[in-house]
Amino acid sequence: MKKSVGILGGMGPMATCDLFHKIISHTNASHDQEHIHIYIDNNTSIPDRTRAILYGGKSPINQLVKSAIKLQMMGSDFLIMPCNTAHYFYDEIIKYIDIPMLNMPDETAIEIRTRGYNKVGILATEGTLQSEIYQKSMGKEEIEYIIPSIDQQKFIMEVIYDGIKAGNYNIDLTNFNKVLGDLFDKGAETVILACTELPLAFEKFNINYPNIDATDVLARATVRFATENSLNLESQFA
Repeated sequence: MKKSVGILGGMGPMATCDLFHKIISHTNASHDQEHIHIYIDNNTSIPDRTRAILYGGKSPINQLVKSAIKLQMMGSDFLIMPCNTAHYFYDEIIKYIDIPMLNMPDETAIEIRTRGYNKVGILATEGTLQSEIYQKSMGKEEIEYIIPSIDQQKFIMEVIYDGIKAGNYNIDLTNFNKVLGDLFDKGAETVILACTELPLAFEKFNINYPNIDATDVLARATVRFATENSLNLESQFA
């Protein structure tokens, strides 16, 4: 029996839509009734996670927990969250729900180890990098990682905030591409797109560097959890 999933979304809406689309694409279904039942709370009232982590901005915890509880009450058997930075608050969210919640950084690290990569670059928001959620997940799987310098990071943030979040597809990518080249020059075998806007950026701007799309990893993990491997996966959260 398939499990239903709740998407704790709105961070941002395009990233939420991207995850929804990828779950559907990865589901082996020949008609509507074989797809997974998906609940979505596109909660755009959730305060900015990077501002909260780095600059003392309004905490998103209340809104994150509100969405999580709402999705559980709607009938979700487990939750997913298409925002990497928000996983800084993962432990706070799960205190208030009685259902499992997949962890995108952990799932991504497992995927990287499965693919046999030993050294990766991490592309993410400042909040995600400073919170070290991906660095910790990589450490669990003994994967070496590289992150952009402080000066380079501003070009990543420009693509995320001034590009995709702003709906601006004419942004200059010269410096962004230099950052990517530098990571590979330093030995990265691939880069993790550890912000849910970055897969959209790579698609919109036709960026061809080798990458691991964390959103896609989460989508495939969701399908596994909801269908054939749900019993094995559920034991992780017992």
